[in-house]
Amino acid sequence: MNALYMTVPIALFIAFGSFFIFLWSYRSGQYEDIEGPKYRMLFDDDEEKPDVKDKKK
Repeated sequence: MNALYMTVPIALFIAFGSFFIFLWSYRSGQYEDIEGPKYRMLFDDDEEKPDVKDKKK
């Protein structure tokens, strides 16, 4: 029974902490673009590098 006096407040602390972290992430906009990251990995981010021949001219 004594273990409950310690584990229940710890469980409540973890639950409220998780809830506030979720609210913080939701308000900061981390869930606004859910579809974008899966398409962004398909596109190549490398820009075309100019040819060495063009620099010499």
